Amino acid sequence: MSNKEFKNNNDSTGKPVRGTYLRRISKDEMGSSVLFEVAWEVCNQVGGIFTVIQSKIPSVIEKWQKERYILLGPYFEKQAEAIFEPIYDTNDPIARTVEEMNALGYKSYYGHWLTAGRPKVVLFDPMVVFPRLAEIKYLFWEHHGISTPPDDCLINQVIAFGHQVQVFFEKFIVNHGAEEKIIAHFHEWMAGTPIPEIRRNNLPVKIVFTTHATLLGRYLAMNDPWFYENLNKYNWAHEAKTFNVETIASIERAAAHGAHVFTTVSEITAQECKVFLGREPEVILPNALNVGRFEALHEFQNLHRQYKERINEFALSHFFQSYSFDLNKTVYFFTSGRYEYKNKGYDLVLEALARLNWKMKQANTNLTVVTFIITRNPFYSMNSDVLRSKAMLDEIKRNCEQLQESIAEKLFYQVTSEKKGFVMPDLNTMLDDTNVLRLRNNLQSWRTKRLPPVVTHNLVDEQNDSIMNFLKSSNMLNNPDDRVKIVYHPDFISTSNPLFHMEYYQFIRGCHLGVFPSYYEPWGYTPMECIASGIPSITSDLAGFGSFAKQSIEDYEKVGIYILRRKNRTFDAAAEDLSNMMFDFLKQNRRQRIMQRNRVEASSEQFDWHKLGKFYDKAYGLAIRRM
Repeated sequence: MSNKEFKNNNDSTGKPVRGTYLRRISKDEMGSSVLFEVAWEVCNQVGGIFTVIQSKIPSVIEKWQKERYILLGPYFEKQAEAIFEPIYDTNDPIARTVEEMNALGYKSYYGHWLTAGRPKVVLFDPMVVFPRLAEIKYLFWEHHGISTPPDDCLINQVIAFGHQVQVFFEKFIVNHGAEEKIIAHFHEWMAGTPIPEIRRNNLPVKIVFTTHATLLGRYLAMNDPWFYENLNKYNWAHEAKTFNVETIASIERAAAHGAHVFTTVSEITAQECKVFLGREPEVILPNALNVGRFEALHEFQNLHRQYKERINEFALSHFFQSYSFDLNKTVYFFTSGRYEYKNKGYDLVLEALARLNWKMKQANTNLTVVTFIITRNPFYSMNSDVLRSKAMLDEIKRNCEQLQESIAEKLFYQVTSEKKGFVMPDLNTMLDDTNVLRLRNNLQSWRTKRLPPVVTHNLVDEQNDSIMNFLKSSNMLNNPDDRVKIVYHPDFISTSNPLFHMEYYQFIRGCHLGVFPSYYEPWGYTPMECIASGIPSITSDLAGFGSFAKQSIEDYEKVGIYILRRKNRTFDAAAEDLSNMMFDFLKQNRRQRIMQRNRVEASSEQFDWHKLGKFYDKAYGLAIRRM
């Protein structure tokens, strides 16, 4: 099939279809079909699609059973060694196909993905076909008119992976026979290269293709402040050439037009698809979560308190060596995601925080807001002062515990030995001088006149870091009179992180509000993760999740989903609204925040895959009926 417009996006009447009224695939149709899900992120954690696929596996297996659901992905040894377990001694069609491919010189691996549900996977080593890559790329150009650069590592790996997926389907059809239907669901352009050749060879494979974001949309949104207003004015070929991404843009279009059913994750991204890919998606596949992974039942309030105490410990070590504030009147905000300063809304968050800081000073509030900015950005090492402060605070805590144990033992002996009734002894006489001196020395060494650092790591390029430049230019440098404090953490949070010693989802539970006012966000998992953890969050109407929540959830603000209007609004107006949203949140008392967390947690069930997986069922039903 050539890279031309594919016009199969109509139902039997010739009218465009839309997912809202499509019939789902039936149990009988599932029973006579095999579902393959193909993605670059299968057993390979490089982006958000990994979370999408991994989280929905248990719900898919419940419907399809393990024998009828197989995932296909690339094999990278370092990624696979911890999460892939080979399957031996089997003679099913998958095993026979893998064995046949390996006999032909390919390198494919059949096994279980060691995640919830333990699904079956086949992984293909892209490097094994590199000696033949020039021939494969030539045929890709000859058959489909898509040229590829010679030295782009990712594109080369993607082409090599896609070739093996295509060969796998050819061999599997022979091994499996024609008694059952084959549905193949491809995610993103990295998995989309086999689609044109499968169609060209007329293989009996029903193809569903999902684009989770268009490449041109991501690039243009970063560079055009009026991206959405100008959306219908763009010429995809011109823009692809401008950004030097012609190959990827062409692969996206070929995959979209080659699919029997074309899908995307939100109505917002669907608008991009019409412009940049030339085809309107038939089904919207909203992302969901495996809410059971987050579920804490009646314990979630206790977990919030437990993990907030760990964040309090970090705040003590980070700020209290310079000055102190009341931790009982401290509220924790956070924002996180890929480091895309404008697209992820970091620019707006920082501007709104600067305004919030001013509003809080003017209102003479006794609250303190500590805002964590968590995003992966290149760094050399952790800031040695931050690590030293944390280590010294741990030592001071041990000093206090030793004093406490010493006093407790002496106090217990004295009050039980008193024969003339209870007399409260002088506790100062019970202090061990050595322990007191050690505590005093440690406290003096810990104290500093320096301001608490705004960044926890030594960045590779701090001078050109947009977040740091804003903080410096706005003087948001954790001054003692600032009501809004900043902690910029350019790394993942995990149990191995010496500053927090907890998982990211535990950190979420310990915070009070997540802030994610994205400008370009095809979906947006971070606010959903907040909801599943019982924490309110702010999203935007330009995020796929924000748009979905606005259309499908009544009284969304009451359940802790705040949606900032960014569409057709200036940056200044959006920043002022965001600062007011955060200021209004701070006006809630502790009891009101607890009640809101209850409502947030109660609403999380509607974002589970068991609820939203029905849209995938509609896409597969449509693919079956397009036989």
